[in-house]
Amino acid sequence: MAEIEERMEKTISSLKDSFNSIRTGRANAAIFDKVRVDYYGTKSPLNQVATIAIPEARSVIITPFDKSLIGEIEKAIQASDLGLNPSNDGKVIRVSIPALTAERRQELVKQAKTTAENSRTAIRNIRRDGNDDLKKQQKNGELTEDGLKTETDKLQKLTDKYIDEINKIYDAKEKDILQN
Repeated sequence: MAEIEERMEKTISSLKDSFNSIRTGRANAAIFDKVRVDYYGTKSPLNQVATIAIPEARSVIITPFDKSLIGEIEKAIQASDLGLNPSNDGKVIRVSIPALTAERRQELVKQAKTTAENSRTAIRNIRRDGNDDLKKQQKNGELTEDGLKTETDKLQKLTDKYIDEINKIYDAKEKDILQN
């Protein structure tokens, strides 16, 4: 059971990471988590080659540790699928976060819904694996018929708990995306 719960926790953690990379109308440093910068031949995460500051709700200032990386960072942001246009003044890169159109908000909600459904499916697959293990244990005589029923019920309650958590996380993200 502990292993199954750990796998379900990892699924929730993965969902949160995925949702962090879906941008809303407000600036958020987490949207740059998947941006990789060519740093002397190695693709490095943006947050390892620069500091990311949010001075106001719709702007981001990126200050590279090594000023020679400004062009590479700018290229990496443009190449990402974030739809942002960075500009630099030779020292820092400024990125203004445009307001989302209603159409784009709907696309992002759809993307979030798909991600949440994939996480629900992953939780159900973990439950199926757990049920299979329990049936094997009963077959091998390690578990009685009543023990199997009890453990299956516990597994179902655990599954329901994590599905509810996914739904709450999705609802919060949807509300965040749809907010102006």
